[in-house]
Amino acid sequence: MNETSEILFTRMPGEKGDLGIITLNRPQVLNALNHAMFIALTQQLTKWQDDSHIKAVVIRAAAGRAFCAGGDIRYAYEQGLAKNPELINFFGDEYKLNKQIYHFPKPYIAMMDGITMGGGVGLSIHGSHRVATKRLIFAMPETAIGFFPDVGATYFLPRLKNKMGYYLGLSGAKILYNDCLALGLVDQVVEEDSLLNIINLLASTSLEKNADAVVCEIINNFAVTVEDSHLVQHKLAIEKCFSKATVEDIITALDHYPDVWCQQVANELKTKSPTSLKITLRQLQQGSKLNFDECMDLEYRLTNRFINNHDFFEGVRAAIIDKDQNPIWQPATLEDVNEAAIDNYFSVLEKELSSSV
Repeated sequence: MNETSEILFTRMPGEKGDLGIITLNRPQVLNALNHAMFIALTQQLTKWQDDSHIKAVVIRAAAGRAFCAGGDIRYAYEQGLAKNPELINFFGDEYKLNKQIYHFPKPYIAMMDGITMGGGVGLSIHGSHRVATKRLIFAMPETAIGFFPDVGATYFLPRLKNKMGYYLGLSGAKILYNDCLALGLVDQVVEEDSLLNIINLLASTSLEKNADAVVCEIINNFAVTVEDSHLVQHKLAIEKCFSKATVEDIITALDHYPDVWCQQVANELKTKSPTSLKITLRQLQQGSKLNFDECMDLEYRLTNRFINNHDFFEGVRAAIIDKDQNPIWQPATLEDVNEAAIDNYFSVLEKELSSSV
């Protein structure tokens, strides 16, 4: 499949302007995002932002299991092993795209139908309107591959209530559509077969006045009632345990909480990269006080360090390359993680994301 067919851009003529439609089109790899897709989407959004005939943008995926399962981590692994200095641009261009979506001046409607993880979250969660179907499976699973929750997670995770974002970011837990609705990660849940009807109605409706409110009304008309969130049942335990100041204290609190579920979460955390856990907790603590662009600068700093250290490549090897699910983390334990080394991950770069061309 060539580069131009991996992400499709079409216009749907409509009332008082056209609808720009983005379709992710790599279903055979769960629409994993490669560098060419970042570049193409950035260029297209720039054109549509300045095109007075484009009234709103919809992003969706070709039929399959996923909206987008994330960035092309296999590619990143291979480029890292080859010591390709251009690898940082893969991440940098992705983060610039996340910023562009966050600041996009027109309605940007993400249709999160199926697996939505990592980089797929970055393409959807920062839009003005997030629509989910009951097929949604959401996760930021990066700590399992020796990385950290990026693509703007520094901003949105710590802003979730009851420390839910700290739980999701550290554990990498997969959650479902009803959990996402309860947490405010999506705005509405609709039936899968309603998505095309929503697109058609968006096209045939004028958005000249109160565009965001009109889009909300259209989507709300298709909303379905969902069952209660299972995750929210644990909100008191999550808030108590994940409010602790250190990863060690979080795990201890989970281990001693009178709930088997909490002990299962503690055991899951113990399998993650100790370095990733330490960095992720500090990242979210800092991100809670930063604006969006500052969060993206922070992520770019962290990524510059992760792609020059051991755990990211070892985590990808174990999960995706060899699939033995047995990463050998260095350091292997939380107590062996050097705090000065962690400090270095957060230090300012000579060339920050916000200043890079």
